[in-house]
Amino acid sequence: MAACGAAAAADYSALLPLRCGPGTRRRFAVSCRARPGNLSTQQKKKRGKNIAPKQLSSNTKLLLTTEENGQLPNTSLRTSMQSHQKSTSSEDDTTGAIGQRDEKFADIGNEQQERSKDKHFESGVQLEDLGEMIQNMEKNILLLNQAHLQAIEDVGRILTEKEALQKKVNILEMKLSKTLAAEGDINTDVLGNHLEKFTIEMLIESALTGGNPVHLRESPLYMELTVLKEENMLLKADAQFLKAKIIELAQAEEFLFKLEKERSLLDASIREHESRFLVAQTDIWKVAPLQYDVWMEKVENLQHILGCLTNDVNKYVALLDQHDDLQDKIDELEASVREGRTSEFSPYVVELLQQKLKAAKSHRQEGHQETNSHIQVYQQLIEEFQENLGKLMEESGRLEYSANGMPSEFWSHILLMIDGWFLERKISNTDANMLREMTWKRDDRICEAYFACSGAKEGDVMEGFLKLTLSGNSQCSSALHIVHIAAEMAPVAKVGGLADVVAGLGKALQTNGHLVEIILPKYDCMQLDQITNLKVLDVVIQSYFDGNLFSNNVWTGTVEGLPVYFIEPQHPSKFFWRAQYYGEHDDFKRYSYFSRAALELLYQSGKKIDIIHCHDWQTAFVAPLYWDIYATRGFSSARICFTCHNFEYQGTAPAPDLSYCGLDVEKLDRPDRMQDNAHGRINVAKGGIVYSNIVTTVSPTYALEVRSEGGHGLQDTLKTHSRKFVGILNGIDTETWNPSTDRFLAVQYSATDLQGKAANKAFLRKQLGLYSEDAPQPLVGCITRLVPQKGLHLIRHAIYKTAELGGQFVLLGSSPVPHIQREFEGVADQFQNNNNIRLILKYDEALSHCIYAASDMFIIPSMFEPCGLTQMIAMRYGSVPIVRKTGGLSDSVFDFDDETLPAELRNGFTFARTDEQDLTSCLERAFRYYSRKPMVWKQLVQKDMQIDFSWVSPASQYENLYHSAVAQARGVAQT
Repeated sequence: MAACGAAAAADYSALLPLRCGPGTRRRFAVSCRARPGNLSTQQKKKRGKNIAPKQLSSNTKLLLTTEENGQLPNTSLRTSMQSHQKSTSSEDDTTGAIGQRDEKFADIGNEQQERSKDKHFESGVQLEDLGEMIQNMEKNILLLNQAHLQAIEDVGRILTEKEALQKKVNILEMKLSKTLAAEGDINTDVLGNHLEKFTIEMLIESALTGGNPVHLRESPLYMELTVLKEENMLLKADAQFLKAKIIELAQAEEFLFKLEKERSLLDASIREHESRFLVAQTDIWKVAPLQYDVWMEKVENLQHILGCLTNDVNKYVALLDQHDDLQDKIDELEASVREGRTSEFSPYVVELLQQKLKAAKSHRQEGHQETNSHIQVYQQLIEEFQENLGKLMEESGRLEYSANGMPSEFWSHILLMIDGWFLERKISNTDANMLREMTWKRDDRICEAYFACSGAKEGDVMEGFLKLTLSGNSQCSSALHIVHIAAEMAPVAKVGGLADVVAGLGKALQTNGHLVEIILPKYDCMQLDQITNLKVLDVVIQSYFDGNLFSNNVWTGTVEGLPVYFIEPQHPSKFFWRAQYYGEHDDFKRYSYFSRAALELLYQSGKKIDIIHCHDWQTAFVAPLYWDIYATRGFSSARICFTCHNFEYQGTAPAPDLSYCGLDVEKLDRPDRMQDNAHGRINVAKGGIVYSNIVTTVSPTYALEVRSEGGHGLQDTLKTHSRKFVGILNGIDTETWNPSTDRFLAVQYSATDLQGKAANKAFLRKQLGLYSEDAPQPLVGCITRLVPQKGLHLIRHAIYKTAELGGQFVLLGSSPVPHIQREFEGVADQFQNNNNIRLILKYDEALSHCIYAASDMFIIPSMFEPCGLTQMIAMRYGSVPIVRKTGGLSDSVFDFDDETLPAELRNGFTFARTDEQDLTSCLERAFRYYSRKPMVWKQLVQKDMQIDFSWVSPASQYENLYHSAVAQARGVAQT
């Protein structure tokens, strides 16, 4: 039976896409047998019908083998497929092989026909049967050719599918590598399980379809699956190896991270010590003229910082050793990666691992270099410090302290120490007075005694000072002992100009060699950080008030180099624990209590005081208290100076209230003493005028004004006492108000270098959101309290007029009067969207410095102005003043267009009347000079900045008054 069919090929083609991978092949045998036999004619016909081509091609398998006629070779198909597996062949080669095979089949057919003929003639076989057999053979050959063609198509499809599967395998390899790199782990068992499962399915399918498992195991697909399983095992080993190395690398990176973190913390610590060290090293050169104990404390602090710095450097060295260990670990990992077995599935992971090792190595080297550089710097710093400290200690061993070289803070500290000893009843009044006199005269022996007792107990220091009193004091000078009693002092307790005067005048007098002390209330709201060596004395001063004695704690400290006493009343009303300086309903009681307690402190201290200088009505109680109470007790060496900074505030109250501080109401409630001239009440400012030996106000012009209608009711009293009444123009603290050193400015500048002023103008514009494109646009400044005295309607007009003239306006200030504050808040809202106008309705110390430096003009349109400091400060910063001619403004600002004055005196623009028209004219003149004559304006600015508004001249005038009063007192005493 010869069987041949395309159905087998079709079934085979359908099977291939399901289970065969790329490059796999299936063997199949095609054979055809022709068996001649003794058949009848009917049987041959029947047989011929049974093997019709259609039936053969659709229902039978073709097994083409020959027993009698020979075997048809089927090796050509197998050979071509095997050669394709080893190396890919072109389609032309395949077509040529098919052609050769067809020719061979044709030759075999012809040979069989010839043999059949010979045999027919020789054996007598019937020709009809032989012809039918030959026809069947030809049909089988045709079917065989068709099957071969179908098989070749299947091979092409198999190769295509193999390529697709190979791409999928490559993708799988990449995913596996990335997964391993990202997670450090891969489950190769899953891949192995899938391969094993696939193999088993192939075997089962082969068995079900009648295939031979032995042949299947020999097939290329099965062999390739075996290779895949072997490579999967290698991949598994590689994954485990790489996982171990990645874990080691992660541990190394974690160790490196810890080292870096520790190094950062250590570096921060060393930088902090370095900063402290540099500050202390700089500071130590400033303390040479200070107390020896303070100097030694700073040296010990430096030594402590040095010790900390040395410890940190040692830690850095240890950290370097750990970095070396890390380098060894990195080298070991690198060698492991180079020597490790890795398959073709993991090059990405190996490369990534090597990159991480390289980065870790680079990071370690950078850290090592940075650490080494830090250590070198710190070791050099330590060596320099030790060298400087050695020189300093050597110098201190032979240092001779000079009294002239000691700062005022030193002498103030000595005075407060001596006063503390006396008030605590540790030394006598005579010894205290002698030591005080030696101190304020800056005797070298005081300086030597203090440093000789450095570090000793207080008793030993006191004993050393008392030895000085045995030798007496042969020095003689005209120095005075001056005590200021006031409600304010800059910068610890400041509301207005009074605070600046107390501090400025006090420092100027101290500089001239006088002993100056200040007595203030101890407010709960004062700036304690501005006080040096603040401490409470171990003594309680009792003072009279409202029929009782109340205790007072006395605090001492140094402010601006001046010795200051702070009185803290232990009164149930807590007079100075109100969170504000003024504005309380019982201000009359508060300050009468303070005045009495201040005098009690001076009385109990036993000091021989030359001048007691009280300020404004808050301390004007001192004058009648001193003469009516304390002078009768033997405390009569002092002369009283009373300065009224503003006669608008006089301190009036019902007459009985005067008795709270112990004054005799009946004696003082008289028109020639303390009775108010207009209201039938007690007037404290009037009492200060009547009972003081010297009466001053803050400018010559204001002194003239208050003798007329500007005296607010005290003009007649001032006329009566005009011989002791004088006006002295205040000065300003030129150290605080100095544009070349001002720490609040964006850029410091001077009269010879005005570029910094332009920079400050740009800075303020940016800070306040002002229009800044037009740099030459003039900026007008105004810093003031918003009270009627300051000319509120003129300030408001100046804002609108400046905007009209194309300038910019900045107002800084607030009002204690609610409706005035609301009024200017409304103006601020009106200009909220205007880029040329800004109203800052509060006080800001830092911002005030910036406005002085940034403004081109400064407006002060006051109704009256006793002195005024803002115009002096403005000129100091190169801001040309625009002022109304009144009080101290008339004494400090002179109109630029006034040809009756010398040109060197003309420094600003003035107007006389209080109407808006006069102010408008003055503003327009200033704007014209600014815009049309820039060189003239620059010269004006430079001239203003060079005017001397210091306290040198005012202090000299006060000294003359003091000496005159003291001389009169001594003359009276001698007669």
